[in-house]
Formats: sequence, structure tokens, C-alpha cells
Amino acid sequence: MRVLMIDVDGVLVRRPDGRRWDADLHADLGIDPGDLQDLFFHVHFDDVLAGRADLVERLDLVLHELGPVTSRELVDYWFAHDATLDVELLDDLAALRSRGTDLQLATVQEHHRAHYLWHDLALRDRFTAIHYAADVGHRKGDTEFYRVVESRTGLEPSAHCLVDDRLANVETARAAGWRAVHWRPGRRLADTLASAGDATSHDGGEE
Repeated sequence: MRVLMIDVDGVLVRRPDGRRWDADLHADLGIDPGDLQDLFFHVHFDDVLAGRADLVERLDLVLHELGPVTSRELVDYWFAHDATLDVELLDDLAALRSRGTDLQLATVQEHHRAHYLWHDLALRDRFTAIHYAADVGHRKGDTEFYRVVESRTGLEPSAHCLVDDRLANVETARAAGWRAVHWRPGRRLADTLASAGDATSHDGGEE
């Protein structure tokens, strides 16, 4: 393994109380989460994630039906309420990085949130690259996602290891020739990697 690819939502970013980012959306902004799902996410978000449409521009098309806020205000609220980093995991990753493991992000995001994660949350200080759906042109359930990432790293498939909370993504990565492990909240990174047979000789740890 030369590079460890970390998923974002459900792995690196996870609300400790288990509530969704939009749990208080109606109380805070006057927008019903169900209406937002029906009018925006179910209709427009696939195009946004694929990079075929801009998040704010598509929100502008429907927000007048949802509540008295601007698209920018809603996006800022969303991103800020879905930004709790797993500090313990970050510490474990930092230890791996200090021993020479290349850390990168592999995530299903659109352009605006990818920028927020990389710059506002300063993940660029902890990872060498971010590979996300709107930029790659594929989601992680598509084998082509992994081929594009390989073209960027210049490494063979088996040199990559994905850590992801979605079993379907783990299975697709393995089918593409990657190593991949299923992330379960509450487990330490070393235990997760050890379960995939990625033990190293570094002071009994796992990479």
C-alpha cells in the first residue's frame, strides 16, 4: 500500500450525536427538510454531483418555494452543520503520515463543498490530494472513479487502499483491484486496517 484513500462523510466527517445536518433546518431557517429533499436533492443533486450543474444555481431555481433565505445562506448553514471532524481518526492518520504513508481523500462531493472541506476545514494541511465526484466525473460506485484516480497518482491499483463506510464502495474498489476496508464508527484505524491484513513492521502498528 502506497496511498491511503479516506472517505469524508460517515468516516472523516460525522456528527457525534448521529443527527442529520438538516435536523434543525426548519427551526433555524424556516425550511422543511422534506421539501428540500423533494424539490432539490431528488431533482437536481445528481447533476450537481456529476459536475453538470452548479449547486448554488440549481438551488436558486427552487429556493423561492422553500423559505425566506438565499441560496448562499442555505449552503453556508449546510456546510457549517455538516463539518464535525473525527479528531481521533485525524490523530491516527497523522501518525501514519509521519511514518511515510501518503494520505488522500476519495469522496462523493460537488465543487462548493469540496472547496469548503479542502480550504475552510483545512484538510489540505493533512492530505496531499482530494478526489471527488464532480471533479472526477464518476462516483465511487463506478469503477471509472478508481481508474481516474490511478491516472492521477501514477500507481498500480493494488497500491491504493480505500477506507469507506459504504460497503458498496468497498466492494467496487476491490473489484477495481484496490485494497479496501469497511469503516465502522468507534473502531480505531489500526484495527480497521489490520482486519484487511494491512499489518506493517512499524512498532506493531498498521498502515
